[in-house]
Amino acid sequence: MLTFEWDVEKEKSNIEKHAGITFTTASKVFLDSHVLIKYDSKHSSFDEDRWNAIGMVKDILFVVFVEYTQDSIRIISARPAEQEEIDEYYRNYDA
Repeated sequence: MLTFEWDVEKEKSNIEKHAGITFTTASKVFLDSHVLIKYDSKHSSFDEDRWNAIGMVKDILFVVFVEYTQDSIRIISARPAEQEEIDEYYRNYDA
């Protein structure tokens, strides 16, 4: 079973910034059998690896930025997918 964690204040900020997207909703991208998970070299650092998960929740494609910890997946932020990410998802979906 997947376990998720997040900072409550960060979630509040995300809700305001990204049209009400909660991290509970964002965590559901991992239930998408076609979820696309990629290493995020742009936002990773020497001591923190970050990943992007692109997946569908209720017919909406989301991008969720996460960090894997020893015990869980820590959600950093989430937003609707942009066109380039939508195209990438469907290219991999059909593969």
